[in-house]
Amino acid sequence: MKGFVHVYTGNGKGKTTAAFGLALRATGAGKSVFIAQFVKGQEYSEIKSVKQYLPLIKIKQYGLECFIINEPTQDDINIGRKGFEEVSEIIRTGEYDIIVLDEANIAIYYKLFSVVELLEVLKNKAKKTEIIITGRYAPAELIDFADLVTEMKEVKHYYANGVEAREGIEF
Repeated sequence: MKGFVHVYTGNGKGKTTAAFGLALRATGAGKSVFIAQFVKGQEYSEIKSVKQYLPLIKIKQYGLECFIINEPTQDDINIGRKGFEEVSEIIRTGEYDIIVLDEANIAIYYKLFSVVELLEVLKNKAKKTEIIITGRYAPAELIDFADLVTEMKEVKHYYANGVEAREGIEF
């Protein structure tokens, strides 16, 4: 079976949630899943949830704190690069059926690694491996390369009314 490349992007809510939902669905079909979470380092509720599915889903974070409102520090860049190198090898091996690169588009946007580097890895992925890439600002080259692209578009959000992020819903 051929594995495809998905991209979930856009300014709307739900990219990570969709990717984690697909990961959960895959475990129900007996598939092995690896989730690499870039930029994020805190234990969000999705991390706590996925831990219940170990060893069916393996997750590793390649971030310190979420720096999306700031510029990345050298430590952020270093951990992102290290993560990219580790994940590149995992993608090549074919060890996992499904690999989620959560917030990889943000990592590219902040130059933790380049779209050219990611595309090179994707071109050499194990044929059966399905790759899901999330995050705002998906580069055009990645969109062109992907087999499936979904754009989450914000139409209305309660943040505009001053509602703060809520545990279990946004984090």
